Amino acid sequence: MDDRMIDGELQDQDVEIEFSLRPSTLSQYIGQDKVKENLTIFIQAAKMREEPLDHVLLYGPPGLGKTTLASIISHEMGVQFRSTSGPAIERAGDLAAILSSLEPGDVLFIDEVHRLPRSVEEVLYAAMEDFFIDIVIGSGPSARSVRIDLPPFTLVGATTRAGLLSAPLRDRFGVLSRLEYYEIKDLCNIVERTADIFNMPIASEAAIEVARRSRGTPRIANRLLKRVRDISQVKGEEEISLESTKEALQMLQVDDAGLDHVDHKLLKGIIEGFHGGPVGLDTIAATIGEESQTIEEVYEPFLLQLGFIQRTPRGRVITSKAYDHLGIKRTGED
Repeated sequence: MDDRMIDGELQDQDVEIEFSLRPSTLSQYIGQDKVKENLTIFIQAAKMREEPLDHVLLYGPPGLGKTTLASIISHEMGVQFRSTSGPAIERAGDLAAILSSLEPGDVLFIDEVHRLPRSVEEVLYAAMEDFFIDIVIGSGPSARSVRIDLPPFTLVGATTRAGLLSAPLRDRFGVLSRLEYYEIKDLCNIVERTADIFNMPIASEAAIEVARRSRGTPRIANRLLKRVRDISQVKGEEEISLESTKEALQMLQVDDAGLDHVDHKLLKGIIEGFHGGPVGLDTIAATIGEESQTIEEVYEPFLLQLGFIQRTPRGRVITSKAYDHLGIKRTGED
């Protein structure tokens, strides 16, 4: 799949900007008020007891700040932050090496925790619950099990697909927090904060326009703002204007609702090829040349959020809201 300007997944060009823009405390973190409120209480209580914070599971669509929250948790607890991902831990030995290097109270962040191999996940159970791991050394009759005691630590797991987590792993997390798509006012605050860090003022109406087209996702808002800034600077503006913002977003093919050319291809493919549905996911994938999993994980969540698509037992159906947005009349309408 080609990188999309409005894809919530982390892209190579995002890494440097994300680190430079990342808040370090819960008070600096914009949005997700309920999650912040809960974490503030849990962190304060753990510090009063002089214990590590209970294990935390952060789940929700990509680009909403799960990694940032994990980093903030370690900062608020005053401990070190270690980061890895599910696919990077291929064997139980890899996990043992990471866990045995932790200091008491440290935060270990595992992104895409649902992609841990089953053999690694089973070793992790004892590590999370009783702070030890059993590693088998050797094979056959000479194999022996070695127990390694671990310091108490906090595991922060992040996933975009909580439903794929096994029940035993999910049950070992004491704090479960779902991150929701952002409100426009919070995204607007994020855009203005980013513009300030870029040392490039932005008009309030321009910030609202970027926020409105960012699919409820801070990562996308910051990515769009970088391109808007380019247009504004080339035009010699001292402040990013609404005119330059609209010009940049039109160039990027991001419409008023935050949909891009791929979203349009998906919606129009169902309308023109299947009279608006219902149609099965695999059929849609074959029609527009994308993988079923990509459609389900990347494209659909925001279209469902907008109410442009409905999932039914017989397949996907395009709603009247999508027809109106695209300016297409339903078959049979005058």
